[in-house]
Amino acid sequence: MGDTKQQFLSRRQFVKGVAAAGVLLPLANTLAPFAWAYDVSEASRVLSGTTFDLDIAPMKVNLTGKESIATTVNGLLPGPVLKLKEGDTVTIRVTNRLEEMCTIHWHGIILDAEMDGVPGISFPGIAPGETFEHKFTVVQHGTYWYHAHTLAEQTGVYGALIIEPRDTSDEIDVDRDYPIVLSDWTDENPVDVYMNLKKMAGYYNYRNLTAMDFIDDAAHLGIGDALAKRHIWNKTRMSPNDFSDISAATYTYLMNGQSPVGHWHGVVKAGETVRLRFIGAATATFFDVRIPGLKMRVISTDGQAVHPVEVDELRIGSGETYDVIVKIPDDKAYSIFAQSMDRSGYACGTLSPRADMQAETPELDKPVLLDAVDMMGAMAQGSMSGMGMQTKVKHSKDEYGAGVDMRVDAPRLNLDDPGPGLRDNGRRVLTYADLRSIAVPEDTRLPTQEIELHLTGNMERFIWSIDGLKLNEAKPIHFRKGERIRVILHNDSTMIHPMHLHGMWSDLEAENGSFQVRKHTIAVQPAQRVSFLVTADAEGRWAFHCHLLYHMAAGMFREVVVA
Repeated sequence: MGDTKQQFLSRRQFVKGVAAAGVLLPLANTLAPFAWAYDVSEASRVLSGTTFDLDIAPMKVNLTGKESIATTVNGLLPGPVLKLKEGDTVTIRVTNRLEEMCTIHWHGIILDAEMDGVPGISFPGIAPGETFEHKFTVVQHGTYWYHAHTLAEQTGVYGALIIEPRDTSDEIDVDRDYPIVLSDWTDENPVDVYMNLKKMAGYYNYRNLTAMDFIDDAAHLGIGDALAKRHIWNKTRMSPNDFSDISAATYTYLMNGQSPVGHWHGVVKAGETVRLRFIGAATATFFDVRIPGLKMRVISTDGQAVHPVEVDELRIGSGETYDVIVKIPDDKAYSIFAQSMDRSGYACGTLSPRADMQAETPELDKPVLLDAVDMMGAMAQGSMSGMGMQTKVKHSKDEYGAGVDMRVDAPRLNLDDPGPGLRDNGRRVLTYADLRSIAVPEDTRLPTQEIELHLTGNMERFIWSIDGLKLNEAKPIHFRKGERIRVILHNDSTMIHPMHLHGMWSDLEAENGSFQVRKHTIAVQPAQRVSFLVTADAEGRWAFHCHLLYHMAAGMFREVVVA
């Protein structure tokens, strides 16, 4: 692992990779139009079949008004949509034309560990000029995605992966079907972004409270309440504005590779039923998504069908996917509006009959502060219900060090919270309590092992860890092969962490311990405790980490060994 981590954060190697920019390599694959997904101009973005050739290479781009270098797949950003079919055995040859190691990971796909694409865990990575052949049988269907498991994820190596079911009898008839890939882009070198965060965790946060905010609060609330409002945060040396590490100060938010200026467009017509496949491909951004004037009927998450639920808005974290159905009532233009959780910016696009019909973009919601519940958990919920008082919290001894600045002793357990910034906003917002898988897990055994892990960090020093230990300080987690295991995640921070276990499903449990929903990426809210069951049926070495790229790089990562 040591060599791999050096590669992951090697400034020299990364700079060498982007220095070779300027060449748009010819597409190596046979391009197959995907009639239901894109209009003619975008048809070349879709590849289908059982054999694929993907080239990772540098390319000049201009997403911000300034020329920069992206790392792209087949010259596209995002990379081409890969259309697979359940039951097929597929071969995907990935060629690395960078001057540094790179990889592609198949996010949420059940396959052999050696095919998973995680350097230092699954394999050594793909060296410059080399080709790695991924071969696996597709055993699932739904909406997934792929991405680099290096910093190249920030610079453009990601794309949609859509698997058609072998049995289509339960499929919903739709007139159009659009992947909506949400991502964040910066012209800065990702290594510089990481180093800036290490120098000052709030480097990109321009919304810290000022003296003028105190004067304003004192005028409206009185001096006593204004002081009380700040007391708990100041006492703990934390900020009620810590929604995200990175903001629009450097990020431009993208929808299918288009900035808000580029404005992605999807054709829809009156009376049509449209499926939108939202993919959280951002490296450090949660998006709050809505389509003013239209209800969204959520039908699946992370490729797994759920009992439909109709909402106005949903929050999608890095690594997650949501399929929604919208009904188009008329020939008007509708805006797909995805604002960043910290309200510093947004990605957007339009659904309308013609490209020249652009919907009005909504205003960003007014920024709010984190609530006390985001630091204190159940202690701030105002009742004993869900306070976790019956749950014995097990902090690791390693949490009591300089690398951890917060521990939650009374976590909240409820799943019906939309999260900071979305509470009581007047809209019907999706929560995990709304998500109920249609299929019940085949493995109904009670767990025979319980593993409790705390998501920890020191936000001022931008240290992120699990149980107080960074990846290079921790031993792998062992799952006994064939065992049913309960994993408890306990968030001892004020940030949301989308936790992704590779190679196996995570069956999220409700507060009462019943099965709630099957996912591959679970967003754990601040001061929250959740649990999920895993059937350890996939032998090998697997990654388990926060899907915020810079948290993963900082150390919120574990190797899981199934043997």
